[in-house]
Amino acid sequence: MTHPIIEDLTSRHTVKKYDASRKVPAADLDILFEAMRLSASSINSQPWKFIVLESDAAKTRMSKTFVTMHEYNKKHVFDSSQVILFAHNPKYTRDDYAKVVDKGIEDKRISLENRASAFGVYLFAELNTAENGDTSTWTKAQTYLALGNTLHVLARLKIDSTPMEGIDIELVNKEFSEELDGYQCDVALAIGYHHPEEDFNAKLPKSRLALSEILVRI
Repeated sequence: MTHPIIEDLTSRHTVKKYDASRKVPAADLDILFEAMRLSASSINSQPWKFIVLESDAAKTRMSKTFVTMHEYNKKHVFDSSQVILFAHNPKYTRDDYAKVVDKGIEDKRISLENRASAFGVYLFAELNTAENGDTSTWTKAQTYLALGNTLHVLARLKIDSTPMEGIDIELVNKEFSEELDGYQCDVALAIGYHHPEEDFNAKLPKSRLALSEILVRI
């Protein structure tokens, strides 16, 4: 199949070695961050926070979190252009959703007189809230929607990336507790440009299961 979207996704791969001399242009970062903001989520909950690590100081803090595990991903911290922490709200509440509703009123998606009725869909959040107030199973799933959207946009922008569940969650959340402000980070994303000689994964052919094995049309 020949189509720009398919070509971009076919060329996308998980980078194993970055070219540390190349940085993502500011204009492309602006597009990326806005695309992340526009990501879809259940009931438009937007239960996420994105922490972008780009200064040497921030990257040094991140590098320290690899002291006990996942050493293989440590090299991406300084070699990539940015590392983005994808965090979810583990205790999403009605007050959190009120911010979404009020922004909807500001954007003229919801009328002021319909504010109360706009909370009707919050029932779905309540159905995904444990007795102790934990919503992490639900909100983490929404944050992965944002991660998927981000990977697609990066591919369209010809920016390389490495999704990293291989991080020390406990240390990352401790190190960036102030910035996370109660949110929970379980996955990070390195972005930049792969090394033309040393990124072995860039040279390998794309491999996915056949469409007939994963798609059922009824």
